[in-house]
Amino acid sequence: MTYCCGILVRDGLVMIADTRTNAGLDNVSTFRKLHIFEKPGERIMAIASAGNLAISQSVLSTLTEGMQDPHTGEVETLMNAPTMFQAAQRIGRAIRSVHATEGDALRSEDISFDVSFLFGGQIKGSRMRLFMVYTAGNFIECTIDTPYLQIGEHKYGKPVLDRAMHFDVELYEALKTGLISMDSTMRSNLGVGLPIDVLVVRSDACVADLNHRIEAGEPYFHDLRSRWSAALRAAHQNIPRPPYKNETEAKSK
Repeated sequence: MTYCCGILVRDGLVMIADTRTNAGLDNVSTFRKLHIFEKPGERIMAIASAGNLAISQSVLSTLTEGMQDPHTGEVETLMNAPTMFQAAQRIGRAIRSVHATEGDALRSEDISFDVSFLFGGQIKGSRMRLFMVYTAGNFIECTIDTPYLQIGEHKYGKPVLDRAMHFDVELYEALKTGLISMDSTMRSNLGVGLPIDVLVVRSDACVADLNHRIEAGEPYFHDLRSRWSAALRAAHQNIPRPPYKNETEAKSK
């Protein structure tokens, strides 16, 4: 299991991914799931993956080595895609290519072809964009109305983003909210865990403003988790108790 979220606000992009993979209770490992493709000043792209690790690694390798366009003979990679939209299309084609190669073998072992990606970034001269690419290779794009996308174990972290996130949130406030969303997920699902990889990119910079790994015991994240728990307890205590009475008590009065 995993949890990754991408947040696209007016000031830029935040992407967060955990690193835990789980093949059983006694086989828990750490693998990087947030991968960055960067030519500083020209383009920066990031892919966060969820699902079968072998499939996601095959897709990423395909995108890195490139796929030959049957019409032009050009080897297509993310680094030579002319637009973010066409780069997202290449991710979809890479997924379908891996499925064509490995799908039958996986089915024979009763293993589902399960993979999804968050893909965000910017190419110089165009706007910053964020996509979610599904197992079938099709994708949707993040919008101003809902400026975040999630993959993996998303249900525990979604309420935080639903309540706090909008397009005009300051960039590092968006990062803070994303980390609270990650903490909420980690609290409720042991399949999601530290370390956490974080990327922050400011609009039109085409270079990482922050590329950081949060390890266990890091002071800021530990403090954030403690403060968020305390704030929730305080909010709960400050809300008046429900005024409702049970039917027996109500009738006696």
